[in-house]
Amino acid sequence: MADNFAEAEGSSIGEAKWAAVKVLEKRFPGLDADAVEFEVLAEGDPDAGEPARVRGELDVASWEQHADELPEEPVERVRALVTRVCSALDLRASVDMAEDDEEIRATVNGEDLGLLIGKHGNTIDALQHLAHRAAFRGSDVRRRVVVDAAGYRERREAALQRAAERAVSDALDFGRAVELEPMSAAERKIVHQYLAERAEVETHSEGTEPDRRLVVSPLRPGA
Repeated sequence: MADNFAEAEGSSIGEAKWAAVKVLEKRFPGLDADAVEFEVLAEGDPDAGEPARVRGELDVASWEQHADELPEEPVERVRALVTRVCSALDLRASVDMAEDDEEIRATVNGEDLGLLIGKHGNTIDALQHLAHRAAFRGSDVRRRVVVDAAGYRERREAALQRAAERAVSDALDFGRAVELEPMSAAERKIVHQYLAERAEVETHSEGTEPDRRLVVSPLRPGA
């Protein structure tokens, strides 16, 4: 099968191998790099500007045997899913995993991750939802699953908190309810929790998905 071969270049043999694997992943989603054998075609010379070049050959039988299998461990299921999506989006990225008793976190690091994040985080939120379902399919055990991209979650939470503070200020200054921009259920929860201890305002959600909004309303003294 000619499609199970790929030639690629890189500044080093390691980079060339990585590039060959990425080419093969487009044809064979979820492949394990260990199933690829490499032939070095050129060692390369960085000083002379000559790239390294390799030829990778995938063991198709091995790929077919394992392509539809999910790893046993939830953290590895999340890693596999996120890695496949990054490959499908043609992203040059790595996936770092961390877990504890309450959470599994997949952090994607790389360049130009806007496609993975999507408008208002819609794409990465959908991936996070799928990752949670995949991680605990067939299990009664549940932990939180977070999919992040180069610190996006932290930046987004800080932006939501700033927007919440502005809404509180406007609600109190003008004595009226203030609507925030449409948000996902997860983002509305962040704002609800952030403002939960504020005695001078209350929050609720209005509208239908995907345009459902959080509303901040002032409370009368003593209400």
